[in-house]
Amino acid sequence: MSKFLQGTLILIAAGLITRVLGFINRIVVARVIGEEGVGLYMMAVPTLVLAITITQMGVPVAISKLVAEAEAVGDQQKVKKILVVSLMITGVLSLIFFPMMMLLAPILATTLFTDSRTYYPLLAISPVVPIVAISSVLRGYFQGKQQMKPYAYSQLLEQIVRISLIAFCTNLFLPYGIEYAAAGAMLSSVIGELASLIYLLYMFKRKKRIKIRSQFFRYVKSGKDTLMSLLRIALPTTGSRLIGSMAWFFEPIVVANSLAIAGVTTSLATKQYGELTGYALPLLMLPSFITYSLSTSLVPAISEAAAQQQFSLIDHRIQQGMRLSLITGGLSVVVLYVFADPLMQLMYGTSNAAVFVKVMAPFFLFYYCQGPLQAVLQGLDLAKAAMINSLIGSIVKTVCIFALATQPKLGIMGAALAIAIGTVLVTFLHFATIVKTISYSIYLFEYIYTLIAMAASGIIGHITFFYSWTSLPINIRTIAAMTMTTVVYTILLVVFKLIKHEELARIPLIRLFLRKN
Repeated sequence: MSKFLQGTLILIAAGLITRVLGFINRIVVARVIGEEGVGLYMMAVPTLVLAITITQMGVPVAISKLVAEAEAVGDQQKVKKILVVSLMITGVLSLIFFPMMMLLAPILATTLFTDSRTYYPLLAISPVVPIVAISSVLRGYFQGKQQMKPYAYSQLLEQIVRISLIAFCTNLFLPYGIEYAAAGAMLSSVIGELASLIYLLYMFKRKKRIKIRSQFFRYVKSGKDTLMSLLRIALPTTGSRLIGSMAWFFEPIVVANSLAIAGVTTSLATKQYGELTGYALPLLMLPSFITYSLSTSLVPAISEAAAQQQFSLIDHRIQQGMRLSLITGGLSVVVLYVFADPLMQLMYGTSNAAVFVKVMAPFFLFYYCQGPLQAVLQGLDLAKAAMINSLIGSIVKTVCIFALATQPKLGIMGAALAIAIGTVLVTFLHFATIVKTISYSIYLFEYIYTLIAMAASGIIGHITFFYSWTSLPINIRTIAAMTMTTVVYTILLVVFKLIKHEELARIPLIRLFLRKN
């Protein structure tokens, strides 16, 4: 099995467990602090992501690409230079932005978010900036070497620690108010990230073939070329992520002010934003662990193939990535659209946000394809084009939020539609850039067959849930109907040959069955 497929399967397995654990984490938070508390929590998260994006400066992706290229020619000295320079960059930036985030928290809370209670979650999450800055360098290093196990296990450890502490931290501070409980939830995230960093440091010390501390500053002084190589990739990548983070940072601000124009009170706006971003969006993004795993593996795989001028391999990797994104994303869209109400009721005890899931689910098929497409652009040294695409999408999304959410008839639904519009636009722009740049084969029937499989399995799932087994409890009926939907969808994928026999044979359990027979 190739490093690409092996690494992707490891990340998919770990991503599935991580996302499930992350969802348990969100369910606990939602049930303890409610919609308004989740709203406060989610208003603080974009600020954190923005600070981390600026601190990382796109260095992890650059490390992954450059380390993959250095490993292809066996240049260990270059690998050391990449690590040393990267640690210096992220270390200095984290020392700047960590205190800045703490100092600006009161201003952000009272002026921009229109809810002073966001101050406490902002303050609680700020120590995570230097932790993530260092751990991201180590993750980029392991990704570049296509060693995905340390990266995957660190993600699992972070979620396990976070979930172990989330109930304790939120309940500890809840008597003081929901803003303190939201801060407690943030504190558990900080401790989880710290545990992840400690594990990565341990694995790096075990597996490294280079000594980082030896002549550290000499490598920094002589690392000008390495710095330029890092920045050539990192700056456009940072620009792309910074645009997304800035758009996310301004999103709650624009939404809050737009809803105020529409006549919605501050507390109700916070509650509605919590339903959209704390309940609906995490459910919609849950299946993206597969495409995120693909994206993580694609950057070094495409970079290595490009360095060796293996253009047919590049086309093959893109085909694999797009097909897997389509078939997994297709099933996700069907399940989320058909079972939005029972899923929300079972997980959160309320189906208020189910309408957002139903409206946005079809558009999120494009979201599941967006990550791999951006990874291909980064692997082909087209990070600048990805940045421009993200900029266009973010501007359109922000304008649409203001235009739609200020309409009293739409309100928060206008924000949901604007997010969907921005997602579709960026995906189309990424796809157009790739087609324009390289010779890429488009298999139209794969897209058509996927849509047919989605429609057929969705109809079967709807009939099974709403018209069969109606006497069963809702949880058993939901699981049974979802299972039926998945089985029908999988059979159709095999019939349409969207899943290849040789790919099925790589799955351990199926490989064992084939050997016995």
